[in-house]
Amino acid sequence: MKYRQLGQGLTVSAIGLGCMGMLKGGNFNYGGDADLDEAVRTIHRAIDLGVTFFDTAEVYGPRANEELVGKAIKGKRDGLVIATKFGFKFTDEGQFLGVDSSEANIRRAVEGSLQRLGIDCIDLYYQHRVDPQVPIEDVVGVLADLQTQGKIKHIGLSEAAASTIRRAAAVAPIAALQSEYSIWEREIEDEILPTCRELGIGLVPYSPLGRGFLTGTVTRAEDLGEGDYRRHDPRYQQDNYDANMRIVGVVKAVAERRGASPAQVALAWLLAQGPDVVPIPGAKRRVTLEDSMAAAELALTAEDVAEISAVAPVGGTSGPRYRPAGMATVRL
Repeated sequence: MKYRQLGQGLTVSAIGLGCMGMLKGGNFNYGGDADLDEAVRTIHRAIDLGVTFFDTAEVYGPRANEELVGKAIKGKRDGLVIATKFGFKFTDEGQFLGVDSSEANIRRAVEGSLQRLGIDCIDLYYQHRVDPQVPIEDVVGVLADLQTQGKIKHIGLSEAAASTIRRAAAVAPIAALQSEYSIWEREIEDEILPTCRELGIGLVPYSPLGRGFLTGTVTRAEDLGEGDYRRHDPRYQQDNYDANMRIVGVVKAVAERRGASPAQVALAWLLAQGPDVVPIPGAKRRVTLEDSMAAAELALTAEDVAEISAVAPVGGTSGPRYRPAGMATVRL
């Protein structure tokens, strides 16, 4: 495994592991329930491969995903960078109630995450979504206090607009921005990514494989299982699916030339966008993990990168990345 630096000198493996899909039931189901024992073995295998960066969130499950990650890293904590997120409110039964970055909710959330993860300090703590009711300056002020208390090491944001990032960074150093970024989702290149680089903030792309689309193995929405989150993804729907397959065709062609999988090519394309980019593909089985992590050793040529970029320019993917309710929560 190779290693990279996010902001504030935070060193992590060049590819991290997104743990969101490691759920049985829950609210973010991709491709069916995870086998939880296999999920734990997948985290252990990732550690064996040199992966140090693991991503979860309070809302995944909710809560259950942090508990699983905590179980998996018990006795293996040294050298790992554990990232989690706060910023939603929900009932004790898990019913989602919306965003909440009030001071009271942040302080409640951090204590719960620490307990479930079984650690005494969170390495990277993200605001999951910007709360339009709470000034970002107030949010970062609370997070800076949690740093002083030793409960968190680094501050992160997720799906924030460039103006919000600037305001946040004026209060305290921001180590990373997590945002959707992939071959088929490139809009952050216009303003957000340059802002991060100006301020020394690393970028952590989530859904770097387009929720599986860029692997070339996933069928259209109506053919997915009833509980699959992607059944409602606009880019998997009808004409959008057909139009977006042209992107997959080019990724597959490059993969064949390089003797790699399409997933490896999609991740290598992201790694080629700069040394401050650390994607976090999801995996809940060891075979998927091993395929993705091999991308750290795949060097695309400039011609490969240009060919892929040309088929999926900024704004060139068919369909929005979320339904309207989801889009309303990003880039605030």
